[in-house]
Parts: sequence; structure tokens; C-alpha cells
Amino acid sequence: MNKSAIVIGAGIVGLATARALAVRNYKVTVIERSSKAIGASIRNFGMVWPIGQPEGKLYERALHAKSIWKEMLAGAGCWSYEGGSLHMAYRQDEMEVLEQFAAVSQYRPVSVLSAEETLAKSPAVNGKDLLGSLFSADEMIVDPREAIAEIPGFLQSALNVDFIWDTAISEIDYPNVYSGRKSWSADELFVCSGQDFETLYPEKFSEAPLTKCKLQMLRLEAQPDNWKIGPSLCGGLSLIHYHGFRAAASLAGLKERYEKEYSEYLKWGIHVMASQNGLGEITVGDSHEYALTFEPFDREFINTMILDYLGTFAQFRSPKVFQTWHGIYPKMTNGQSEIVIKPESGVTIINGLGGNGMTLSFGLCDEVIGGTYRAL
Repeated sequence: MNKSAIVIGAGIVGLATARALAVRNYKVTVIERSSKAIGASIRNFGMVWPIGQPEGKLYERALHAKSIWKEMLAGAGCWSYEGGSLHMAYRQDEMEVLEQFAAVSQYRPVSVLSAEETLAKSPAVNGKDLLGSLFSADEMIVDPREAIAEIPGFLQSALNVDFIWDTAISEIDYPNVYSGRKSWSADELFVCSGQDFETLYPEKFSEAPLTKCKLQMLRLEAQPDNWKIGPSLCGGLSLIHYHGFRAAASLAGLKERYEKEYSEYLKWGIHVMASQNGLGEITVGDSHEYALTFEPFDREFINTMILDYLGTFAQFRSPKVFQTWHGIYPKMTNGQSEIVIKPESGVTIINGLGGNGMTLSFGLCDEVIGGTYRAL
């Protein structure tokens, strides 16, 4: 008889766990507290972003996750665009980081472009004082709102995964999970509850090196005449945000300059990128504030700073903002890329992926369920 599993949470980590279990012939039930996933998994760029990961295990995990994403998107009939990413340089120290990164990248499909080649790659790039760019072919964009909503239906129809919505699990007593007077049981239980990590096993989470991150984002209206920006676009501040670029020897010097010239941006954790969805809308962000509790209100000056910096490297046909929002996700404080722990026999917690949930979850959860996972 096949083993059974319950997954708590239908965000990206929960869906990735459910998929990894189902392809290994588990009978899977996913229990989600809301009528659909509405947390950090739908409040992001939708970037599957291997370039942000250092070469080695995490980069390989990102590529594996991307291959699974393609299977899931094809099955669910969801839009995606494998257009890569473009990282602009307007000062010589930025160009040096990009050149060094390309030189030491053994396996990545990256190339350094001249200013002219950059402008040919994307009509949205600001050409004023442009020195050049780095193009990476790895990156893929999905629409997180569409994908996270549609993948459950595909998992249900193709892999017989059951979903129970509008049901908050408040207690676990293995092999049972409880929501009020209702209960369910399974051979294995997986807690993939994202920012709600205090709800179940609060002692374990209070001991864990976890905090939360609030990010603010914006969306520009669909561009007129079906105008496309091409690759996702990144400014220089992203170079010091993503660990992948630490391979560049001169990154420390660039960071030192940014700390002087962009101190207010770094105070609020702002780095700026733009990606375009299938409707032609452009998602822009973001900021990073760290705490366990946040004010529910967005800071308008942060959105203004994001848009001001965006203008230094990108220009769009229509700059009209029609949506703003914030997301909150769990973040490790010890530099690790995730937390995978077993608080008791038969129960596994998967959490703490930070801003890498879209990029790494499918790969990480496949390793955890497949028995090949090792903490880095």
C-alpha cells in the first residue's frame, strides 16, 4: 500500500513538497488555511533566478527547480518566458564586477555586452552613460498569481493530490493534524507554512535562526502596442544583493561605494529590478525590512525611491503604476538557504527560503523527499 502524506500550506514550498511526494507514489493531501494561497508566493516578481545563486549546489538546485517548473507550467497551461536577465553597468566599478563574474563563471550561460549590444537586447534600457551589461540566459519569468493558482488543479488531475482549502491546522499530534474538532492523519506530515511559522511547533521556531522580511513592490500597467522589454532588467544595487555575484573579486569595493552614495537605499534594503508578465505589465521592486512584526502600512517614500532608481537604468513606454503591495516571507539569519528540521518522528518542517522560494523550492523539496538533501 502506498504511503500517505499531509502537507500544510499551499504556497510554493507546499506545492513543491506535494509534487515531490506525489511523483513518488504517495497519497498526498494539502491543507491550506485560505481559499487560495495569498502569501509571499504570489507577491513577488515571478523570477526563477539561478544567477542569484553561487555556483555549486545552490546553482544546481536552481537549475533543477527550473526544469520542474517547466513541467508544472506546461501541465497547468500557464504562461512563462525564458528571456534571461540583463544587468547594466554605468560606472567602471560596476563593469568590472560584471566582467569578473563572467570570467569566473564556469558553467553559466553568461556574456558581457557592449552598450550597443545591450540596447539591441532590450529597448527599455536607459542608454545615457551606459558602459555595457552582463546577459545571463538562465533566468525565467512566471506569473506567480497565475501559477500558484493553477498548479493545484494540475497536481490534483495529474497526480491525484487532494486539496482542502479554508482550513487552518492549529495542532499536530503525530500522526494526526487538527483544525478545531476536525482531524486528518497520514504516515508523514510536512509543515510548509511560510511566514506563519509560529503557529505549529512554536518552541522549535523560537529556537531557530529565523526572522521575517517585508518587501514593497509595484506593478506598471500593460505597455501600449504590445511593447516588450525582453530580459528582466537589473540595476547595480542588485549586484550586492545576490550572493551569486560574490564570485567577483572587486564586489567589496563596489559595495563600499554604494554604502556612501546609496546609504538610504541600503538602509531599507532597496535594490531594483523589473520583469514583464504575459499581459505586458511590468513588476518593479523591491525593499527589505527585517523584523518579526511589521506595521501593516506601506511606506510611500520607499516606492518613490524604487521608481527613482529604476529610472537610472530603464525607461518604459508607460510608467503608470496601477498596483502596489507588500509581501512578508521568512528569512534565515545565519546565512543558510533554508531550514529543514524534524521536530518529531514522522514530521518535517521546510521553511526559511527567504526571497529564493520561486527559484529553489521545487529543487529543494525534490531533494528532501528524495532523500538526497544535505544542509549547506
